[in-house]
Amino acid sequence: MQTCLCSLVSRLSRYHIAVHTNLNKPRMNQKRPPREMAESEHNQLQLQNQDMKEKRLFSTFASKLTTESLSQLSMVTPRGTLPGHRTHRPITALQIVRNLNLMVHVAGPGSPPGSRGEVFVLDDGGEVDLDLGNYERFLDIRLTKDNNLTTGKIYQYVINKERKGDYLGKTVQVVPHITDAIQEWVMRQARIPVDEDGIEPQVCVIELGGTVGDIESMPFIEAFRQFQFKAKRENFCNIHVSLVPQPSSTGEQKTKPTQNSVRELRGLGLSPDLVICVHDVSSVYRVPLLLEEQGVVDYFRHRLDLPIERQPRRMLLKWKEMADRYDRLLETCSIALVGKYTKFSDSYASVIKALEHSALAINHKLDIKYIDSADLEPDTLQEEPVRYHEAWQKLCGADGVLVPGGFGVRGTEGKIQAISWARKQKKPFLGVCLGMQLAVVEFARSVLGWQDANSTEFDPKTAHPVVIDMPEHNPGQMGGTMRLGKRRTLFQTKNSIMRKLYGDHDFLEERHRHRFEVNPELKKCFEEQGLKFVGQDEEGERMEVVELEEHPFFVGVQYHPEFLSRPIKPSPPYFGLLLASAGRLTHYLQKGCRLSPRDTYSDRSGSSSPDLEITELKFPSVNHD
Repeated sequence: MQTCLCSLVSRLSRYHIAVHTNLNKPRMNQKRPPREMAESEHNQLQLQNQDMKEKRLFSTFASKLTTESLSQLSMVTPRGTLPGHRTHRPITALQIVRNLNLMVHVAGPGSPPGSRGEVFVLDDGGEVDLDLGNYERFLDIRLTKDNNLTTGKIYQYVINKERKGDYLGKTVQVVPHITDAIQEWVMRQARIPVDEDGIEPQVCVIELGGTVGDIESMPFIEAFRQFQFKAKRENFCNIHVSLVPQPSSTGEQKTKPTQNSVRELRGLGLSPDLVICVHDVSSVYRVPLLLEEQGVVDYFRHRLDLPIERQPRRMLLKWKEMADRYDRLLETCSIALVGKYTKFSDSYASVIKALEHSALAINHKLDIKYIDSADLEPDTLQEEPVRYHEAWQKLCGADGVLVPGGFGVRGTEGKIQAISWARKQKKPFLGVCLGMQLAVVEFARSVLGWQDANSTEFDPKTAHPVVIDMPEHNPGQMGGTMRLGKRRTLFQTKNSIMRKLYGDHDFLEERHRHRFEVNPELKKCFEEQGLKFVGQDEEGERMEVVELEEHPFFVGVQYHPEFLSRPIKPSPPYFGLLLASAGRLTHYLQKGCRLSPRDTYSDRSGSSSPDLEITELKFPSVNHD
């Protein structure tokens, strides 16, 4: 929990900071760059005035010099907005991970979510660390796989350049070639648009993972040590995030780990401009408000010459309303999350956030009942009857059921048992990816009478393969063979709950991550019995959305809607699940998909639209002459 809090404090510290820069501004007493930078023949990152106008970088580093597993963060400041809103030019973000993987996660059963937390999927199919999901959620942006930088990517980039002869046969070294490549990557990616407007971002936020002093981090720390002189002080700010332990024996906060980590960082040539420590708050939504109260925004306004004409608190009105709502929630809605990796909540980080966003939108406190799907199976009844009955007690006491995605055969029969119970008891149900596939399997067994119906992933020889391999899947190679990224789904009917939840549009676009699909040849058999495939891909070959007739809410989706959920813009499938679980879905649909006034964020804005922009802030034009 302390590790999570530390990371959240560091991330949220920049969401509400506005930045506007001019790198041509003269600065007195500017330090000269180190000799190796000045003499480098390979440095292609000279900051040209024309290229770098209105670009300001802000970096933060956190250390891990205690027994707690604190992540080392490096961030580059944003020109902030209220999360979920856009003022002028957007903010981009870049995460640096020090391992040699080309992607943070290898796509396959050998890399389950429990090993490093969930795999977060981007629009372009990039499989990245869950931290990039936090950036997307709170900044409301769309990142690419190149926003995730690993040591492996950098070394591959440099080796490819050497093979092409870009270095003219010279000796390739960590300094300057690797450090220059890191800086080139940062500046190149900082210019990639992150929203539909196609506008070049004004600010880049960089997270450097790891521990200050680790050998793995050294090339990156050296790269940013050099970079601070190129960007100049007014455009580069370094925040150090540190844990302040409080031993239970004394109850006294200890600052020695912070002192040591700051000294270590300064010895490497980076001096923190600000130190942020862990602070306990009632919810993550309180963190921006806490930082503003403690003067962090004011500090950056003066430190980086931020041209905000009004008080920063004006930016946080809707954010404060959301935090206040979270603290005063009285009604509770419980969701049974039936999965394989329930012992580690980060395995379902985006799923949990999507549920929280939806519960908050309807003024309910979320109660997630984590159930290991294997505990619902008959084998557990024989081996551990107490565990079996406790799992079923949790399931039966929940208001709704969610079966998320996953890989492998373990626990699948338990998921099918939970799905069967939700269908028969008419409990609200949402199946995501594998959850949808298993809902089809359960329906085939229970309603169509195909007792051996299964997915070829679990039983390749089944006589009723209701879920099959996709044609492009190569069973002999697991890595990089999935259907990934944003895809379009077309609604096949106007009479669909999901279509209404998506705003009654003809199509939706969501992110995918799967190797198997519902067998399209069996579509007619299912629909004749009331299981309707209301959403299909553009070719009409892949079943994307399924709904069960005469059920309050029984929905399966092949994609992962949780990846696009936002704090004040919840994902429609999860939102529908929470509405149905709270007994309010029918009323919501009858009202034309409108929430009651008490559930909207319109107290101060006069509108219930979650996309309303903050118009009170004025950003004056800056003269670059």
